[in-house]
Amino acid sequence: MEAANSAVSQTKLLDFRSRRSIGSLYSSRHKGGTSVCYVKCSSHSSHNGPQGTDESLSLSVLSNPTSDVSKGNFAKSIHMPVKKHNLGRLNCSAEACTHDTNFLSISSSHAHERVGILLLNLGGPETLNDVQPFLFNLFADPDIIRLPRLFRFLQRPLAKLISVVRAPKSKEGYAAIGGGSPLRRITDEQAQALKLALKDKDLHANVYVGMRYWHPFTEEALHQIKKDKITKLVVLPLYPQFSISTSGSSIRVLQSIIREDAYFASLPISIIESWYQREGYIKSMADLIENELLSFSKPEEVMIFFSAHGVPLSYVQDAGDPYKDQMEECISLIMAELKYRGIVNQHTLAYQSRVGPVQWLKPYTDEVIVELGQKGVKSLLAVPVSFVSEHIETLEEIDMEYKHLALQSGIENWGRVPALGCTSSFISDLADAVIEALPSASVSNAKRTSSEPETETDLVQYAINLFFGSIFAFVLLLSPRVISAFRNFLI
Repeated sequence: MEAANSAVSQTKLLDFRSRRSIGSLYSSRHKGGTSVCYVKCSSHSSHNGPQGTDESLSLSVLSNPTSDVSKGNFAKSIHMPVKKHNLGRLNCSAEACTHDTNFLSISSSHAHERVGILLLNLGGPETLNDVQPFLFNLFADPDIIRLPRLFRFLQRPLAKLISVVRAPKSKEGYAAIGGGSPLRRITDEQAQALKLALKDKDLHANVYVGMRYWHPFTEEALHQIKKDKITKLVVLPLYPQFSISTSGSSIRVLQSIIREDAYFASLPISIIESWYQREGYIKSMADLIENELLSFSKPEEVMIFFSAHGVPLSYVQDAGDPYKDQMEECISLIMAELKYRGIVNQHTLAYQSRVGPVQWLKPYTDEVIVELGQKGVKSLLAVPVSFVSEHIETLEEIDMEYKHLALQSGIENWGRVPALGCTSSFISDLADAVIEALPSASVSNAKRTSSEPETETDLVQYAINLFFGSIFAFVLLLSPRVISAFRNFLI
């Protein structure tokens, strides 16, 4: 994530135990083949919220073919069965990527279709002036900071307070990498490269970029998709592993728009939920690691250090986020590929970018670096495994902060694998993933219902909430002592 992630989860307000259904997003694990989930999206809340309505949405989600069904509440939200499709096996090298399935029929089968590809990403501030509003957009997302029902109307005021408090520190980070995030530029380059790769595979498609927290927003991309009269859409989050805080949040925005728009409700859509297990991605990562190992004088002695962006532990334990399991499996697949090539270096995985007092996924990157130095490790190769683009977490956090910490801890030789970016084998594999997803695109089935009139009890409860919530807001926003304590809490 961008610097915003350096502020996400902050507080004890992050309560995913009482979160509403997240649109029945799902990650499944099936050995062999790719699964397609038909997902029901309900507008109901948790046991603390109103009862579910008959409003529903079905989308086709091209899911992870090798992941176990999550055991938490997240997995329990599935409403329809999984249908498996055997899509063949990828054969990749550093230069090219082919597929056993016959793609010659792509041109004819989609000759009369206007195919669109929507790339989803987090977004990032392009200038220092963008930092504070970018952070506000992040914290205004109820899937990032989950407030109790009594104080939900304070989401935006609280987001304003946090963004103002965090902005100065975040600006320092962005200033250190040139004054802004390169994420939009790189994502635009990836979109263009993907379009060309699809064209080489006889599929002509428009590729759009939709960011969650900064321009171009997902809503802007969807407006252009509608304007271009796209007749079939594949949604591709640029996160290899699924997390409710990354792909999940972006997909929920997409679902909410589809429910309210007749055009999108009738548009066949396929969502590639995660793709960390794809052979093309695994081999592309192995290529980068293998090449970077050669820069060390003694490659066989280098510790391969996978650093992934972290999430609060409550995401995994309480909300059933499959991110941790998918990350660990991804590392296992990469190391198996390296072993096949004769590379048997030791490796470890840690999670970066934690903030605030809440517990995050462990082990923590900074703590592991210090421990490795104490154990006598002299050569370390950092691998930003959850990032496909350079951004503040790679350019500032890893390249500057963690490198400095490593050298201070006794590690003498430091290296870092670049993000995949527009690596040809990687882009080619994404193109194959899109082509595989097209046949599973299905029309949504969204039924809108009129809102039920508020009862007298609802109005009384609202008045009570407003009264006590206003007192809370006054104390929180106007008390210098509270603001000072809150600033220390976040930083």
